[in-house]
Amino acid sequence: MEDRYVIFEEWSGPKIFAIPIGQTARLLNEHLDRKPRVFDSLAEAKQAALALLSDTSATKVTLPFIEERLSEARTLMGDDFWSYGVEPNRKTLETFLRHHNSQGLSPRLLKPEELFYPGTLEAFKV
Repeated sequence: MEDRYVIFEEWSGPKIFAIPIGQTARLLNEHLDRKPRVFDSLAEAKQAALALLSDTSATKVTLPFIEERLSEARTLMGDDFWSYGVEPNRKTLETFLRHHNSQGLSPRLLKPEELFYPGTLEAFKV
């Protein structure tokens, strides 16, 4: 239980949430060339899943106190706590890339735009 409060405390300062970096979906450029709406489809699926999660008339997960956890996450991080796209995650990505470079894992400091397929850099609200 205390780990949750440590994460909340860390988030409330710099507003950097490192967990999503480990949850990045890897899509090959050739797939995105053939089916450019894949990214949009993932965003739409996320919105549908969050809507279902928010419907407390019939809980969709077997997690005690899910309503309270969801409320805490939204209070702390806003409604889009698993944000997709470069802009909503820019601060986290830039921090990650700065550390990546300073630890010698990349030969130069990269920009977030260099990591993603160009067609996925623009985000639209669904």
